[in-house]
Amino acid sequence: MGADVAPESLPDQPTGPFSWAEPPDHLSRPELFDGVILRRVFAYLIDVAILLGVTGFLWVLVVLTLGMLAALAAILTPLIPLAYHTLLIGGPDSATIGMRMTGVHVRRLDGGAPDYLQAGLLTLLFYASMALTGLLLIVAFFNERGRCLHDYLSGTVIVVNAGGQAV
Repeated sequence: MGADVAPESLPDQPTGPFSWAEPPDHLSRPELFDGVILRRVFAYLIDVAILLGVTGFLWVLVVLTLGMLAALAAILTPLIPLAYHTLLIGGPDSATIGMRMTGVHVRRLDGGAPDYLQAGLLTLLFYASMALTGLLLIVAFFNERGRCLHDYLSGTVIVVNAGGQAV
């Protein structure tokens, strides 16, 4: 999947020495986008496995309580993925567990880490595009930075980081 980028070469704050006016060009900084689409796919598969484990555990509790938690589980089940993605992408690492494991993270267009509001918007747009048709994700193959439609609409870009660690 290519060489990873040194942590000091990516911005932490939009006002820092590495802030972007716009995301770096894929030709001037190809290491930031090297294999980003494949990394995103594997990151999402890891996240799905984690989410299946969490929701599976919740439904095991429903069975163990003889259905007394069924109403709560029915409410929480769709909220778990939304909370998982929003809280982790909007958090200090700007990445879900799967993203960290595959060496990518989310950045705003100015280079800073997204806040919880922007992370929530990104998450909602992602799941809305998946609900409409997963084919909307194909947009990533037609631009240099591997951005999907939900990335464009939420003002974010996914970049390769240093060995999967937070920058």
